[in-house]
Amino acid sequence: MTSRRFTRRFALLLLCAGLSTPSFAQQNPIEVAASNAIIADLVRQIGGEHVRVRPIVAANADPHDFEPTPNDARQVAQAKLVVINGLGFEPWADRFLRSANFRGERLVASRGLKALSVRGSIDPHAWQDVENMRIYVANIRDALIKIDPAGETFYQRNAANYQRQLDGLHGEIKRGFAAIPAEQRKVVTSHDAFNYFGDAYGVVFLAPQGVSSHAQPSAQDMARLIRQIRDQHIRAIFFEQGLPQRVLQQITAESGAKIGGTLYADTLDNKVTTYIDMMRHNARTIVAALR
Repeated sequence: MTSRRFTRRFALLLLCAGLSTPSFAQQNPIEVAASNAIIADLVRQIGGEHVRVRPIVAANADPHDFEPTPNDARQVAQAKLVVINGLGFEPWADRFLRSANFRGERLVASRGLKALSVRGSIDPHAWQDVENMRIYVANIRDALIKIDPAGETFYQRNAANYQRQLDGLHGEIKRGFAAIPAEQRKVVTSHDAFNYFGDAYGVVFLAPQGVSSHAQPSAQDMARLIRQIRDQHIRAIFFEQGLPQRVLQQITAESGAKIGGTLYADTLDNKVTTYIDMMRHNARTIVAALR
């Protein structure tokens, strides 16, 4: 066999076997620090086995209460990429990354998104509208490609596949609420974390607290909300995973509304482990209570 024929045959065997030059991340997964469990899940969906992701704020923890530890700083310092939500959700981020001496790439996943303003504050919970995830997915995909150009096809494919799942989820949620009369789609939650959800799917959310779970309601705010629940015959009050329940328990007792279940606003846990699980759980829980 001539050298030229051997070369052609060897190249054909490689093609048939689907072999290619591995990207850097295939051999050395990219270390990524994500600000919370929801952002971490999005990075995993797009990065797959090419990434190793750690949420800075652990699952089932209140991100509004986060105080970095020296161990958090050490782990972040080793990351090649830090992904935060932005929109004011992580007021600690700049100071924390400086103190950790972080030298890698930094991504604001919501970059380019039109934010909502609630009670005079920017609402950072943009992931509560599934369609906003188009921007998150594209930003995360591009950040991974920048670090690992050889893996571009892999990240493009994963992002496209995940976007198709999100499109299906968005349609599923809209169909679920279509069966509920518009005037009945009013609920109460712990804090103003569901405005994007409400705008996207036609649900009115009332809350005793602002966009931060630290914003304690006044006695006047509580009394006003209780009157509104009674006057508008609002059917359901929802607790939020990871947040204290005392305020809503008081409202429930004084308003006569029923507990509709638990929703996920800022975090995941060992029962609801992915963003898609979270959105599906929230939608089904609200629909079931309103029926």
